[in-house]
Amino acid sequence: MTRRRLLLLSVSAGAGHVRAAEALRAAAADFDVEVLHLDVMQHVPRAFRTLYTDLYLKLVEHSPSTWAMLYRIMDRTPPSAPAARLRRAIERLNTLDLRREIARFGPDAVVCTHFLPAELLMRERSRGRLACPVHVVVTDFDLHGMWVVPDMAGWFAASDEVAFRMRARGLDAARIHVTGIPIMPAFAQAHDRAACAAEFGIDPARRAILLMGGGAGLGGLDEVAARLLALDADFQLVALAGRNAKALEQLQALAARHPQRLVAQGFTDKVDRLMRACDLVITKPGGLTTSECLALGRPMIVHAPIPGQEERNCDYLLEQGAALKAVDAIALDYRVRELLADPAHLATLAERARSLGRPQAARDVLVRVLGG
Repeated sequence: MTRRRLLLLSVSAGAGHVRAAEALRAAAADFDVEVLHLDVMQHVPRAFRTLYTDLYLKLVEHSPSTWAMLYRIMDRTPPSAPAARLRRAIERLNTLDLRREIARFGPDAVVCTHFLPAELLMRERSRGRLACPVHVVVTDFDLHGMWVVPDMAGWFAASDEVAFRMRARGLDAARIHVTGIPIMPAFAQAHDRAACAAEFGIDPARRAILLMGGGAGLGGLDEVAARLLALDADFQLVALAGRNAKALEQLQALAARHPQRLVAQGFTDKVDRLMRACDLVITKPGGLTTSECLALGRPMIVHAPIPGQEERNCDYLLEQGAALKAVDAIALDYRVRELLADPAHLATLAERARSLGRPQAARDVLVRVLGG
């Protein structure tokens, strides 16, 4: 018998949709299935890719108020509206290569971690050009109207509230599943904190804070790190620069002036081990990163949310008692001082985070999609 074929479709407008698909691909190793992950933006004309991804990133960085307005307008626009129909027509015209790739692979099931491919395949199914089931995974703790794609085989929600919103918008309750947001299987594995700390040069006997990115109102990574290190408190700081070589160089220079206090870390595929070595995470409230923190029971200080989806993520974390919010640099200093001086509060945040975590989300999605 030939192995079943699973197609994962993401969109690289921000990193979260791609990371969710990659998490599903990694989890699929436990299933007897052939997997292909396609980023839609790698199969469209350059002009469309620039418009769809670069414009979005520029808006959220340079004109967040404009993006907030567009987010609200698009949320309220019905699928039958002329503007929505025109948008879908433009998307269809620019995704011919993608549809050829899908037909060439011949999937037995499709999982979309972005609404764009879900909308495309909804039409393909209605025209009889695709017979296999198509599923949608929502990658935030909110439900925007563009994610409400009808006639899917299943919709996967990050939380009970998102599932409630799906039902309220008319989706079939029997096909809605609360699984959480897919994250890498490594976040479901058990590891010793001391061993993880030693791997990155962190003293497991001292408290450690993981700083993941600067942002609006906070400044660059090196500025934030320098200010935190000036606080009158005993802790180690781990600053994750990712692929930003300039930021890493600045952090390394700062670390040389603060031996045993600052660890400057570049890109790593072991973020789960880095988080395990730390007691608190300072981050933007993206759906994937916050889901990773929740899975490990790591409390958060969140900052600089993108208007719309990240603001809703932030609201969810604050309402659930798993995070605090820093509206600016002064607030960040205050929150850090407050938590370090109150271990009971930090422990309560950690407990609430752990209670919300869904480390097996990727596997739970695939069980529904593939069975077994």
